[in-house]
Amino acid sequence: MLADCHPKLLHALIQKYSISSAVQGSGGGGAGNSLVETTTRGPHFDAAASKNVTALLGKTAYLNCRVKNLANRTVSWVRHRDVHLLTVGRYTYTSDQRFRAIHQSHSEDWTLQIKYPQHRDSGVYECQVSSTPHLSHFIHLTVIEPDTEIVGGPELFIDRGSTINLTCVVRHSPEPPAYIFWNHNDAIISYSSSRGGVSVATERGETSRSVLLIQKARPSDSGNYQCNPSNARPANVTVHVLNGEHPEAMQHGGNQRMGPSLGVLAFIAYVLLAYS
Repeated sequence: MLADCHPKLLHALIQKYSISSAVQGSGGGGAGNSLVETTTRGPHFDAAASKNVTALLGKTAYLNCRVKNLANRTVSWVRHRDVHLLTVGRYTYTSDQRFRAIHQSHSEDWTLQIKYPQHRDSGVYECQVSSTPHLSHFIHLTVIEPDTEIVGGPELFIDRGSTINLTCVVRHSPEPPAYIFWNHNDAIISYSSSRGGVSVATERGETSRSVLLIQKARPSDSGNYQCNPSNARPANVTVHVLNGEHPEAMQHGGNQRMGPSLGVLAFIAYVLLAYS
């Protein structure tokens, strides 16, 4: 009887019978079990592609949620702080225009975009699938502001003829700054100027450092120095190049020496009085 069938119909029947036999005859294991799992497992999250996010203050943040086997279900984003529905599918359901739903056709990624994130945006966001019962994956957003410091500031006192050693440290940045510029009295420092003896060394990493060296300090080197990282606020220090004066803080050849503390001075005075 099968021989009387149309060739295309016969081929389809054979394929259908073969697949059904493989599934039914697989029992509790083997390749057939993998086939059943693949075809019957419902929507689930890819945790490796849906991680917590650390974002820079004011720089666009992207929270990604990857859902496999979504079928005809919908993905939504909810902010836990106020249980506010932000997006449903590709549509944004909030009047805050900083939030936007992003999804490309045939993609498993459902992304929540947050423009100009502020500290108050830090917290838990829920990626929710409209299954029964609904599925949830939680992503924590941390909005940070990198911290910039010039070691030894805000004022440094330098002996004339010694080396000015300024170290700028950038902390709490999710990525190293692309560049760190140095300014002197609002003008960018040129390392190839006729002044000579000016160099800089920069090390980028979890904590980035930039060291500015100015040899044979002269009075014209006094003034305001500013460290400008590309992804953080600048830091300032005022440098005084002196001729023999000895203020409370003095840097010699790049090392800072602090004057004696009040406690030490009081102890010296007590000893002198006791033995006078």
